[in-house]
Amino acid sequence: MNRWHIGRIGVIGLISLFSFHATCAWAEEGGVLKIDTGDTAWILMSSALVLCMMLPGLALFYGGLVRSRNVLGTIMHTAIILCMITVVWIVCGYSLAFGPDVGGVIGSLEWAGLQGVGLTPSPDYASTIPHQLFMVFQLMFAAITVALITGSVAERMKFTALLWFAVLWSLLIYSPLAHWVWGGGWLGQLGALDFAGGAVVHISSGIAALVCAVMLGPRRGFGTEPMPPHNLPMTVLGTGLLWFGWFGFNAGSALGANEVAIVAFVATHAAAAAGGISWMVAEWLHRGKPTVLGVASGVIAGLATITPGAGFIGPLSALGIGLAAGTICYGAVVWKVKLGYDDSLDVVGIHGVGGFMGILATGLLASVGAQGLFFGNPTQFGIQILLAVVTLVFALVGTYVILKVIDLTIGLRVSSHDEEVGLDLSQHSERAYS
Repeated sequence: MNRWHIGRIGVIGLISLFSFHATCAWAEEGGVLKIDTGDTAWILMSSALVLCMMLPGLALFYGGLVRSRNVLGTIMHTAIILCMITVVWIVCGYSLAFGPDVGGVIGSLEWAGLQGVGLTPSPDYASTIPHQLFMVFQLMFAAITVALITGSVAERMKFTALLWFAVLWSLLIYSPLAHWVWGGGWLGQLGALDFAGGAVVHISSGIAALVCAVMLGPRRGFGTEPMPPHNLPMTVLGTGLLWFGWFGFNAGSALGANEVAIVAFVATHAAAAAGGISWMVAEWLHRGKPTVLGVASGVIAGLATITPGAGFIGPLSALGIGLAAGTICYGAVVWKVKLGYDDSLDVVGIHGVGGFMGILATGLLASVGAQGLFFGNPTQFGIQILLAVVTLVFALVGTYVILKVIDLTIGLRVSSHDEEVGLDLSQHSERAYS
């Protein structure tokens, strides 16, 4: 065998070896889901943004709206709920919401304690980010949903009752709803559209807030004594942090740094701005003067209403949704006094009504990645109506049962003396201001 043949065999051998290695590498990458660092970075950031919505965002927003003797107690609600729902979610809440489906109704406990929830992507939920990151992102949603409800019970609910309510409501109401819509449950199988939580987060918390307000009864002096916000600059600061964090809430629900995230980002900002304007105009026409609280409330109404359709809605549709949200949610807040329930911080009028509107608007105006009624798919609107009604009924009945059990065991409401003193001193032995 001459040198030429030996060289040719060597070259062929090297090429074959390289081809074999390349084939093996391709098979490994093609057969196993691969983490995308850009998507991972964005969802890490989005998770932090949603946390920012709660603490300090929601805490400051709610804290500024109550009277000065209750500000620390109100902030405490948000802070401790974040801590408690984190523990509940890791122990079993995540598994119930997103674990392997059991009959379309609930997730199994196979992932309890995060067993099997590792650092590789999940083919069921997020194919380009670690499974644990998806879990953390969803954890923030679970926590803020419960925290939203506390605005309806501000200034009069026992702290111990609140703790029990937060745990039970998260496990018995939020986790099943999340599974039905996002975790492979029956509503998701029907094709229900809820991009970032119009039903799972806003309708559920809004209806729960209504039940809480009715069952606890009004605050002492409600309707006869003035109860103005004690610190509106604090509320406006909280509004800004909520608006900022909402980009992670909505655009992060694309689960990647992609085109859908951009659609959601633009829709979120457009609806918030339009909501602030329309609430201001409605209040100006109705009461004669615009207020900073009105603009802040309108921004939150726009954000809540666009949430279910953020990734499916174009910019002009988002503006229309925001304009409608500011006006209609303002009307709902005005009507609460006539209806006689004391929703302290307007959770029902903003989140409940806004979430319901948003779910229906998605069924009408979805045009990106899904089609609504106005874009040739009337079936979708019917599914959205079902989603809204089911969420409303389930949250209403479930919240009533939970509150009834708590009331019969430890009681829901502080004493008249404690309410007069204020929750800061009576529940926590602290003062916000000397």
